[in-house]
Amino acid sequence: MDDIYTFSAVELNRRFLSGEISATEIAECFLKRIEKYDPRLRSFISTDPKKTLEKAKQLDIRRRRGEKLGKLAGIPIAIKDNIHVKGQKTTCASKMLSNYTATFDSTAWRLLQKEDAVFIGKTNMDEFAMGSSTEHSAYAKTINPWCLDSVPGGSSGGSAAAVAARLVPLSLGTDTGGSIRQPAAFCGIVGFKPTYGRVSRNGVVAMGSSLDQVGPLASYAEDAALAMSIIGSHCSFDSTTLFQKPQDYLSTLGRDLSGKRIGVPWQFLENLAPEISTLFKESVLLLERMGCTIHEVDLDILKYSVALYYIVSTAEASTNLACFDGVKYGFRCEGAETLEELYRKSRGEGFGHEVKKRILLGTCVLAAEHREAYYVKAQRLRTLMLQKLQVAFSQCDMIVLPTTPSCAFQFNEIQDPFRMYLQDIYTIPVNLAGLPAASVPCGFSPQNKPLGIQFIGPQKQDGEVLRFAYQFEKETKFSPRFPRGFCSSSGRPLEKDGKSHAIHVNGGTS
Repeated sequence: MDDIYTFSAVELNRRFLSGEISATEIAECFLKRIEKYDPRLRSFISTDPKKTLEKAKQLDIRRRRGEKLGKLAGIPIAIKDNIHVKGQKTTCASKMLSNYTATFDSTAWRLLQKEDAVFIGKTNMDEFAMGSSTEHSAYAKTINPWCLDSVPGGSSGGSAAAVAARLVPLSLGTDTGGSIRQPAAFCGIVGFKPTYGRVSRNGVVAMGSSLDQVGPLASYAEDAALAMSIIGSHCSFDSTTLFQKPQDYLSTLGRDLSGKRIGVPWQFLENLAPEISTLFKESVLLLERMGCTIHEVDLDILKYSVALYYIVSTAEASTNLACFDGVKYGFRCEGAETLEELYRKSRGEGFGHEVKKRILLGTCVLAAEHREAYYVKAQRLRTLMLQKLQVAFSQCDMIVLPTTPSCAFQFNEIQDPFRMYLQDIYTIPVNLAGLPAASVPCGFSPQNKPLGIQFIGPQKQDGEVLRFAYQFEKETKFSPRFPRGFCSSSGRPLEKDGKSHAIHVNGGTS
């Protein structure tokens, strides 16, 4: 079957369970696509075809025997390379961990395995999840499949590019300040960041412990809902996980949005790029036609989010990365004569420029003479921001924002660090407040680059966020569109007619 790669994960699982497609056929299809296209995209750091095919063959045998199979049976899944898979290298795209092999499974991957998911490989990322472009990997720069001269976003850029090019139907990423949603927007797919504590961080290499969350990147919103119904579970190895049972998010996707209140912080959006502003306003009008009511909410405080985030996140990162010292495991320099020299040279040679920069900044804001002025003040402002968001949610059911302030930029286009950090201005507040949010494709720029809209819900309302994402996706029909050059004629590629940047509603143009 030539079009296996065009199916959603939900559809693949259904066809496998019915006997229409074998797990081996599915695995071979995606492995062949990786072999063909990934040398150009560089979305994977490593793959394990032998392990992938062995798992697929086992599933085929179990199905023939009539054994009970899981919700993800037959579905290949890619894992960001800061999430442990036992027996596979976890490099965090860093020289520091180039020789580290995971000795246990992360909770997220263990839960996916329990539902018979098929591991297909580890994806590229910005080193230690520090970046917004996947230009900071120690191994390669991942390419955006929609525009080969542009970045896929970051830090989960490898996971996003692999899904966008249909090298895999579903992947896991991590989101500390937008690292799932921003690359999802740049690559024209769905990216979901759960409520803080919804998914266990056990087995995930930490960057910012109060900000990090594991979440899915998928071609379709229903696939993200499927993944979340499995990984959204309490874990005894992570004290920050919520004491809630997994929820069946798929069962609630079908309810329409009539009567729902949408909050828009228009004052926070005054400086949007023209193409972003136009598509965002069209998206808001579409939501109104879907039965929602639009309300303006006051969230001007969000303008401080970038400064706040880079104080809190770098402070936590400098603490979390202190264990990589060249002694216990990881990269160790040669020829050091003293312990101090071993530490200094191992960290100096093992970490890349962006990581060292953030460690230095984090160490600075935690220093005794600066702690009160920066870190403590930032935490107070974080509490105030959360309170303002709670007030906003008393006036609406869902907040919508653009996912990014621009479409995917070209490699080396942004040299100014501050301008690069501003790429996360619309995603960072979600992590600071621990909220659930999803980025969904909302259209294309005049250069045919994907753009996304972001649905943000109150804490623990993950199901509602996924429902908004699904209903919006159903109306616009962007998710079935594939980047040209990575699909056959049956793959419904995006037509380059110069009009593809308009929102298509049920096949028409709004």
